[in-house]
Amino acid sequence: MKRVDYLLLIGVITISIFGLIMIYSASYVWADYKFNDAFKFVKNQGLFFIIGLIFMYIISKIDYKIYKKYSNTLLIICLSLLILVLIPGIGTVRNGSRSWFGIGSFGIQPSEFAKLGLIIFTSKYLEKNERIIKDVKKGVLPILGLTLLIFGFIMLQPDFGTGMILVVSIVGLLFVGGVDFKFFLKIGVVGLVGIVGLIIAAPYRLKRILSFLNPWEDPLGSGFQIIQSLYAIGPGGLFGYGFLNSRQKHFYLPEPQTDFIFSIISEEFGFVGILIVSLLFIFIITRGFMISRNCKDLFSKYLSFGITFQISFQALLNLMVVVGLIPVTGVTLPFLSYGGSSLLITLCGIGIILNISRDT
Repeated sequence: MKRVDYLLLIGVITISIFGLIMIYSASYVWADYKFNDAFKFVKNQGLFFIIGLIFMYIISKIDYKIYKKYSNTLLIICLSLLILVLIPGIGTVRNGSRSWFGIGSFGIQPSEFAKLGLIIFTSKYLEKNERIIKDVKKGVLPILGLTLLIFGFIMLQPDFGTGMILVVSIVGLLFVGGVDFKFFLKIGVVGLVGIVGLIIAAPYRLKRILSFLNPWEDPLGSGFQIIQSLYAIGPGGLFGYGFLNSRQKHFYLPEPQTDFIFSIISEEFGFVGILIVSLLFIFIITRGFMISRNCKDLFSKYLSFGITFQISFQALLNLMVVVGLIPVTGVTLPFLSYGGSSLLITLCGIGIILNISRDT
């Protein structure tokens, strides 16, 4: 067995530590005001980071083939957690979504586990059904139906952003698995119809879209976040205001340590900060895809690709929201945003890729 891909490991640890630093910078004003503890959020995230590093190290030592053996069990556990979190008294409501299991001041989000569990199951499915995967009825519809079932449970919370990441990740895996491209065009049309239906079912989503098209139409309501985000990004210039000197985190940009942490990075470090963060993401994603390309078996190839693609799509989605290219989705920026479940599962996914890299 070879050593793990240390370049990928160094890149992940570097961006995660920078994320901890920026969580403190983005949150200390709000944390000191609300909890009388400026280090409240960074301490919580730091604990998950340490746990995540331990899990990543352990997982990097575990043969990835074991996940293929227990993929069904993992998926059943993920489905059970998604059902349990919807039960009042068990699941906790935060920001209007029943998406959490509350453990003291911490929260665990089962949909994050479902994202990884479904990738593992789909990777095994694609390897096992390689010969029939181009047959839409026999090969594609079963795994697509399962994906939509899990998407439905996530939408009951509701959490549209996480659900969309899950669906797009599986579609990406099906595409590299050899499914005809015309099928995806048809799926795209169905998806658009479904999105329209979701918007009609929940009017707040329509408000988000309208605020995206013209946030200044309702600057103190639905367009507030986007406007404050742009006010943070715009003045950053080449080098920004400097570390800890953001203005928008002073109760202008709501909870800047979460979805909009990239705005604070831009404001404090300017274009140079944006460039460094972007290059770190490109480096990590490139290493992940290189490992996938060099895999010896289909399961590890699909698994490493699926995890890497999911991280890359989630990062792209968050950045597009922050700069106003798409409506607000509530998606965190991997490695950087405050969110223990997201960081923990992402590091576990990296641990799997590191183990796969030993055998490439």
